[in-house]
Amino acid sequence: MTSLPLSLPSLALTLVFVACILVDLRRRRRQRLPPGPRPLPIIGNVHQMPKEMPWVVFSSWAKTYGDLMYMDFMGQPAIIVSDRTAAIELMEKRSMNYSDRPVLEMAKLAGFHQTMALEHYNDNWKIQRRLISPDYSPVKVRKYWPLQEKVTRLFVRNIIEDVSALRDNLRLQLGVIILRVTYGYSPQTPEDKFLVGGFTALDNFAKVATPGMWLVDVLPILKYLPSWLPGTSFLKTAQDWGKHLEDTVRSPYNWAIENIPTGLSLQPNLVSDVINRHNGKPLNGADENALVWAAGTMLGGALETNISVTLTFLMYMILNPEVQRKGQAELDSVVGHDRLPSISDRADLPYIRGIITETLRRGPPVPLCTPHAAHEDDVYRGYAIPKGAWIMANIWHMYNDPEQFPDPEVFSPERYNGDDVEMEKVKGLAFGFGRRTCPGKHFTEALFYSIVATILATCDVLPGLDVNGKEVLPKVEYEAGSITQPKPFPLRIKPRSPQAAALLTDVSPAIE
Repeated sequence: MTSLPLSLPSLALTLVFVACILVDLRRRRRQRLPPGPRPLPIIGNVHQMPKEMPWVVFSSWAKTYGDLMYMDFMGQPAIIVSDRTAAIELMEKRSMNYSDRPVLEMAKLAGFHQTMALEHYNDNWKIQRRLISPDYSPVKVRKYWPLQEKVTRLFVRNIIEDVSALRDNLRLQLGVIILRVTYGYSPQTPEDKFLVGGFTALDNFAKVATPGMWLVDVLPILKYLPSWLPGTSFLKTAQDWGKHLEDTVRSPYNWAIENIPTGLSLQPNLVSDVINRHNGKPLNGADENALVWAAGTMLGGALETNISVTLTFLMYMILNPEVQRKGQAELDSVVGHDRLPSISDRADLPYIRGIITETLRRGPPVPLCTPHAAHEDDVYRGYAIPKGAWIMANIWHMYNDPEQFPDPEVFSPERYNGDDVEMEKVKGLAFGFGRRTCPGKHFTEALFYSIVATILATCDVLPGLDVNGKEVLPKVEYEAGSITQPKPFPLRIKPRSPQAAALLTDVSPAIE
């Protein structure tokens, strides 16, 4: 008997929800929506939503339905954008209408809606952006260049010594620089609690950030069910992830606040700089909460994306030794053999910039852009875009469009001919659109350049060997998730010369 009172409200809510869907569908039938796969009654295209690597499936569908494709997820409209011009028109030129984020119910249940990445386009998001943007301008990020160069050199030295620990070293050294720049904190081991917490939160973010991956995203009524019912384990999962996320963003922030006065928080860093701009006075409640979440967002976003592009770069250097040799030759000509490359050399190294651009094109860390949401009804190319529609830019498809990039499967820095305008057409898409463009873009570009230039100046990146000593080329395969990275592959890293190895040996391990 106790189940009856519980089930009646759930049944009533379900009926109301279905009725709303039917009313909304009738309204939309009168609109000229973009073409798309045929939906079923009530559930729409839920049954067709790919569970893994949706960007690949959406790319194949774009050949049938075009660059603007409409899908319906139980009444939730979604527009898949597979054309660069359309994406820029909507999310940059019409950014007033397309800067919001959709409600991703599983992400909200787990607390990720508070991050700058998924927060709505509201006052809190604007405060977050206002607090951190000054530290990441093209001029201000230069103060971090020496630190980026040093950490990069330590990373390269470590992988020469033990390439089997490549991923652990990459996670540690990137963690060192991101935690150092954000909080003034320097982890010493891959097991550091702040570092481990950040990567766990990132793993959870990747699981909730793609729309439609959870049934509750398309059937929000499920969040009201009692957690003891079968099929509601997602509620407990969200609760656990939420507790972990809260600790992950607040613990390093609290450490920084406690240790700025003691001098243990290394300078400069984001949290300290924001407080200094307030004349050292405590932030008000809204500003402090915004800073906590903005700093946590910068920590997460920079870690996983840099890991992804670094691994992609190494994989394509193995597969394209002639590109590797050309990059090394340019570095030898411009930098020479008596010093290591610096970030200030970047302007004089067009082929290296081309390698970086081509790495982003062949392996975008976020192949399906985090969705925007339409604030109001709109019309584009004669098609209706309903209010609240998810706008999902398929970056992977844009990078593999043969009309824009002939022979898109070929890794070819030559396709840019050293032209930064052409390179920006690729790099601009990798960091998001309009008001949602990643605020850490200039910091990340400098860091990735330092990694690429240091590796090519000092090392040969070679295929791994099997048990018989035969070279094994990597397969171009990526892990599933909203942030992707290559699956593990064998490789060897060897110093190009004793002189190159000596330059790395001279780098002090101390992080200041």
